[in-house]
Amino acid sequence: MAETGDLNHTPLFDLHSELGAKMVPFAGYAMPVQYPLGVMKEHLHCRAQAGLFDVSHMGQVILRGESFEAVARAFEMLVPMDVLGLEQDKQRYGFFTNDDGGIEDDLMFANRGDHLFVVVNAACKEADIARMKAVLEPEVTVEEITDRALIAVQGPAAEAALARLNPTARDMVFMDVANLELASAECWVSRSGYTGEDGFEISVPQGTAEALCRALLEMEEVEPIGLGARDSLRLEAGLCLYGNDIDTTTNPIEAGLIWAIQKVRRAGGDREGGFPGAAHILSAMAEGVAHKRVGLLPQGRAPMRAGTPIFATDEGGEPIGTVTSGGFGPSVNGPVAMGYIGSSYAAVGTDLFGEVRGKRMPLKVAKLPLIPANFKR
Repeated sequence: MAETGDLNHTPLFDLHSELGAKMVPFAGYAMPVQYPLGVMKEHLHCRAQAGLFDVSHMGQVILRGESFEAVARAFEMLVPMDVLGLEQDKQRYGFFTNDDGGIEDDLMFANRGDHLFVVVNAACKEADIARMKAVLEPEVTVEEITDRALIAVQGPAAEAALARLNPTARDMVFMDVANLELASAECWVSRSGYTGEDGFEISVPQGTAEALCRALLEMEEVEPIGLGARDSLRLEAGLCLYGNDIDTTTNPIEAGLIWAIQKVRRAGGDREGGFPGAAHILSAMAEGVAHKRVGLLPQGRAPMRAGTPIFATDEGGEPIGTVTSGGFGPSVNGPVAMGYIGSSYAAVGTDLFGEVRGKRMPLKVAKLPLIPANFKR
């Protein structure tokens, strides 16, 4: 990555500037927060057609060993997921845990036959790579990939856009991974994303990344989308943002991520435990948790931002929870939020109150996701 001042640039920095992006610091990088279209229209365009995102700031890592089985068994020492049972050319969501059962980072990993491909969050990638090296090497080689960009094409028209460049894209379903040639670039493609929409994430060599993006942006249905709309899209989709909705103190059961822990790693499974914090996490599964992550719909027009305290009544009493992500949801056409509240208040439809500038405003517990997911199964 090129570096200017204190901020890194992704390989697409010049293209963002050409497209009129407003650039902001994010996880040590200069990243586009919005384009001239504006956050609201970018969000709605992605829901209706297709959006192009630069996610090159994220970490791309390859794990290699004497066999995929050896790599998978080693990686299971770091995550509570079934890595060994993941089929070739399939991808899975996961997270690193710590000894207290908290989440160190969330990630995606894919079985590529002779190696495991892992994508981690930008702000955590140095710590994640150090963690993997400390536990996995020398039996497993940990290689950070620094010569490839990472982009995402998301939305109901994403398949049609990508299929113009390579018809094989149509054959992929949610969480499939494949090597595809796109605009003369040799790409590693997964059918996944973080918007709640159908779409693809594409690892592309740096030297051909801009040409691929230009080929996609020439298509009428594809618009560039910045971090602002990416955040509102994932919030409506009920997806956690690391550092806001989950962190080192969050038990994944509190976070509603029990679905990501396959049965083989749970109590009574063939490979029960064996990951950091297993006792805390399996205990939370068995006994329940005091707080839960829930969807929240403020009943007025004013958004409730992260840090807003939540109360059971309109006056008096102690807070029973906190908003961790909040803003305006363009597809919902109103304010949306997520947060943690006492489990006894977590039933969908429960009426609560968020305190904004000293005034308590009504909000309602809502089912996540706040809009239906549109993945191609």
